[in-house]
Amino acid sequence: MTRHAQSHDPHEPHDLKNERRTLVLLAIGFGLVGLDRWMIAPLFPHMMKDLNLSYQQLGQLIGILSIAWGVFSILMGRLSDSIGRRKIMIAAMVMFSLLSSFSGFATGFASLLLIRALMGVAEGAFTPTSVASVGEASHPSRRGRNQGLQLSMFALMGLGLAPIIATQLLRVVPSWHWVFAVSAVPGLIVALLIATMLRDAPQVKPAHATVAHATNGPRWSALFGSRNVVLAMLATLCAMAGIFVIGAMVPNYLVDYLHLDTSQMGFVVSAIGFGGFLGEFGLASLSDVAGRRLTSVVSFAGAAISLYVFARIGANPWMLFAVLFVVSFFALGMLGVLTGPIATEAAPAGLVASAIGITSGAGEIFGGGIAPAIAGYVAQHDGIQFTLQFALGGLICGIFVSMFLIETAPRALARRSVPIALQSD
Repeated sequence: MTRHAQSHDPHEPHDLKNERRTLVLLAIGFGLVGLDRWMIAPLFPHMMKDLNLSYQQLGQLIGILSIAWGVFSILMGRLSDSIGRRKIMIAAMVMFSLLSSFSGFATGFASLLLIRALMGVAEGAFTPTSVASVGEASHPSRRGRNQGLQLSMFALMGLGLAPIIATQLLRVVPSWHWVFAVSAVPGLIVALLIATMLRDAPQVKPAHATVAHATNGPRWSALFGSRNVVLAMLATLCAMAGIFVIGAMVPNYLVDYLHLDTSQMGFVVSAIGFGGFLGEFGLASLSDVAGRRLTSVVSFAGAAISLYVFARIGANPWMLFAVLFVVSFFALGMLGVLTGPIATEAAPAGLVASAIGITSGAGEIFGGGIAPAIAGYVAQHDGIQFTLQFALGGLICGIFVSMFLIETAPRALARRSVPIALQSD
């Protein structure tokens, strides 16, 4: 296991002010990624009527963004390891903010599909660069907490506040087009703040690197020599196959199958975001103490059990909210652990953003891209209620994959070394 990329010199002073500034700005930025990405789900029942769209097309719209996100998360993570994070983050935030606004001008499925694909390019570029930046700015003892807090804002703003904001804005603006139209402003402001307030961290190179190796940089293929990088890719695929199918299909499941009204649907779906917010922050923080592996296994099991219960609740908004909150707490919380501290600590030296990019990218392509498209097909041909069984299968697979992770949490490893030290005395 290669963990030297994240070593910290105890004699080197830590810049706490920079850590906090980086965390606040990039947490808000990642929250806006979630808001722009998931605003479409609660608006889709209205968009279906105006643009003559289907469930299967909803799955394709969710899927195309995820596939583009995944591909460019892998590509841009590697690029940011070479040229720095800041320039990529600024350009990506400006791009996805404007494209989200352009969604309001779409006139049909084809134009909406193109816009969503381009959004995925920009958001995929922002993800590994920003998560790596937070990890590099953080003290190692707070890495899980800080990356978890940053990633949790995606859930809070994208899956928690977006359904409420979108459905309430529909009461005061002429149509769903206007809800998209105003979405660019916050992202452009944050892009300006990143440009003026953040700086790139110094590049970290292996201590044993030769001159030739330092010139050419670490080999990207070294990622596949890390057991935890490979396992994190597979586990992220499982987690996303669960939570992203839920995020895409549950709004229509509640309206069309359980016959809730739009306001009730917005309330219930917001549980995904609020549960995910606490889960991504709470589980990543817990993994600093309890360890990454144990947290992963327990979280996948908790998500699977609670989703099984959710699928058997009738049209009771409060019960649906409570159980969906628990589902998201564990399932989205796992994404914070897998793509944050596990990927960071598993990365070979000089490949932190690459490890985060390939972990989140693989999950996005298959779990976030292909899985919602399959779920859309299932909903269209068999019934939308069966999409929950599909999501459940992904979470169950995650239990088994996460059992094989190697522990990398600094505190957990320190506890294990104490008996060894005492025996040597």
